[in-house]
Amino acid sequence: MYEVLAEGPGYKVKRIEVKAGHRLSLQMHENRAEHWVVVAGEALVTVGEQEITRRANEDVVIPPRTRHRVFNPGSQLLVFIEVQCGSYLGEDDIVRFEDDYNRAGSRSA
Repeated sequence: MYEVLAEGPGYKVKRIEVKAGHRLSLQMHENRAEHWVVVAGEALVTVGEQEITRRANEDVVIPPRTRHRVFNPGSQLLVFIEVQCGSYLGEDDIVRFEDDYNRAGSRSA
């Protein structure tokens, strides 16, 4: 689940929740970079070929055209803030490579 907290020309800010044991799709964006800051829980983040763990008050930057995903390996809800910056921030700028919810290959949210 996510909610948009703020948006304007060239940026959008979202609050995103990931349930324990769940993960979001392996995806990339052509037109935007993302900056994630974990505010609760634990995140196992894939950025390109690298996997890194992030906890509350830790962050990760995802450049445009970089495959990425987040997994919640913990037992508590993962909450992070996502700041998107770029020339186009529409939900149709998502290319999914793998998805637990059968959206792989999709270019939409």
